[in-house]
Amino acid sequence: LQLHHSGRYRCRGWVVSEVSRGWQDSAPVTVTVQGIPISGVSLRVQPPGGQVALGDRLVLSCEVATGTGPLSFFWYREGSGASLGTNATLELQHVGDNDSGHYQCWVSDGDSVAESPTLNVTVL
Repeated sequence: LQLHHSGRYRCRGWVVSEVSRGWQDSAPVTVTVQGIPISGVSLRVQPPGGQVALGDRLVLSCEVATGTGPLSFFWYREGSGASLGTNATLELQHVGDNDSGHYQCWVSDGDSVAESPTLNVTVL
């Protein structure tokens, strides 16, 4: 479900009885979809273990166990004030010595922010 699925719903069925037949509608019901707070933010890394050879590719994925969207993603490396990316996946094509460090993903639903644990990346 998404938040925009809130609304009034009814069902319609073909009814055959001894006295009549035809379409009949149920009484309407109101469905309210409520937002679920973000939780269970985790990181996945390729190559596994966060150790990558100089010049190789590093892929970090931010995963959210629960939470309703739309979700915004922000990537940070310890010691760097600027966001490194705003997608659920951060890909560094050719890592350099300065790419070593502790990485973290922040996820926002517009009302709240949740952080992943930090992940240590070592460039060999």
